[in-house]
Amino acid sequence: MTKPAGNTNIAVFDSTLRDGAQAEGISFSVEDKIKITRALDELGVAYIEAGNPGSNPKDLEFFQRVKGINLKHAALTAFGSTRRPGVAPAEDDNIKNLVLAETPAVAIFGKSWDFHVTDIINTTLEENLAMIQDTMAYFKSLGKEVVYDAEHFFDGYKNNPEYAIATLQAAKTGGADWIVLCETNGGAFPQEVFDATALVVKEVGGKIGIHCHNDGGMAVANTIMAVEAGARQVQGTYVGFGERCGNVNLCTVIGNLQLKKRMQCLPDGKLQELTPTARYIAEVANISLNEREPFIGNSAFAHKGGMHIDGVHKNVRSFEHVDPEKIGNKRRFLMSEVAGRSTILNKIRKVNPNIRKDSEETQLVMQRLKELEHEGYQFEGAESSFELVIRKTLGKYKPFFTLDHFKIIDEQMPDGTHSSTAILKINVDGKEEVTAAEGNGPVNALDKALRKALEAFYPELKEVYLADYKVRVLDTRSATASRVRVLIESSDGRYVWSTVGVSGDIIEASWLALVDSMEYKLLKIIEEKASAYM
Repeated sequence: MTKPAGNTNIAVFDSTLRDGAQAEGISFSVEDKIKITRALDELGVAYIEAGNPGSNPKDLEFFQRVKGINLKHAALTAFGSTRRPGVAPAEDDNIKNLVLAETPAVAIFGKSWDFHVTDIINTTLEENLAMIQDTMAYFKSLGKEVVYDAEHFFDGYKNNPEYAIATLQAAKTGGADWIVLCETNGGAFPQEVFDATALVVKEVGGKIGIHCHNDGGMAVANTIMAVEAGARQVQGTYVGFGERCGNVNLCTVIGNLQLKKRMQCLPDGKLQELTPTARYIAEVANISLNEREPFIGNSAFAHKGGMHIDGVHKNVRSFEHVDPEKIGNKRRFLMSEVAGRSTILNKIRKVNPNIRKDSEETQLVMQRLKELEHEGYQFEGAESSFELVIRKTLGKYKPFFTLDHFKIIDEQMPDGTHSSTAILKINVDGKEEVTAAEGNGPVNALDKALRKALEAFYPELKEVYLADYKVRVLDTRSATASRVRVLIESSDGRYVWSTVGVSGDIIEASWLALVDSMEYKLLKIIEEKASAYM
């Protein structure tokens, strides 16, 4: 297998706003698309495929509004198809809309599988070749950079290799700047992708790209193999969502190529933004980022087993394949009964650096951890709550507020809908605040009421929101009388933290986790302000 030389540049072509928008549950507003465009450009991707201006008014509006944005790194790209059979490019309505988008680059897809030509778009093989060549030539005459997406190339190549290659030659003759091999159905194997790509690089030449879907779970492997074979543009979506099982996750591809293959995908100094950008895009898209996602996931560098943790303390290479800081992530040591004394000691020393391994304080924290775990607490996914436990045990904790009382009203309305209202009274330094809020269920109402009350004293909490909420029944044999563990994930758009509460009452368990979440954020605000003055 021929390997590319070091320091080779890879053009990253992001399709989050086009292919990603086709994912189930994803619906971008124009404002969402503008936010993601800015984020991707700041990251330094080469191309942003922002939509199909001929498909819907929303995309047309976006392309009109984005004209006023000066992008630093990326070439904004409009997406569309080759001309229709029997219609000149200048007369084709979809192509007219692509021209109106006024983007410096266009991505044009055409058929490379003879089955699709004859049975899906119902034309002849010869006319399809003309459609590809004519469309490329037309956009080149307008001064556009043209990316040709050879749709279903690998299926077409398996079925009729001569014709599949002929479609690429037609695109090249028409003047396409890039020819991208699309693994559209997501069912190919890595070796198939490598062999076909290597042949295209040799016989067709020019600048070759790869576009993979993940239906067989091999999108990353297929993309890497295509690069090994000579492809120099990688297309995908930033966190992997897309049609059906999704597109290749560009975060995984970029991390592997840039850190392990020494192939530059992002400008100098931008790789550290890989993880923060992923979290931002997931937030805008209103999805939960997979905690176990390679490179960018919250668990990607999380260590739990005592032997693993001990190894990482001695040498990080023992259980980490890359340095998490290089891609903007961080190392985490999870708190649990298998974590080991050294892990607990390191957590304690973040609060009090002078604590010794055999000190009374260390014994007190370990004893308190055992007591809480016996009650049903689990801190491996709630390190923020554990930090508060340490502070309380060491006498390093002062509550930011106290609860006087709260009341939950949950009503079944005449029209069949439910209404939940929370009323609470808190005290901050002798000042009382009474608030009420409606929510989608009692926990949501309580969260809103608490946030509303605290914002009167701590306006910084306005940026905090509840990102995830999980409930675990601890003793199923007790049925409805079981104790429950509530895990809450919170975010301020920059950081994510998790807290936990345990009780026989789900509302109380939720309240305990909510309080920890707010107090942890307030502690971090104080620490940030203190470090700013140092």
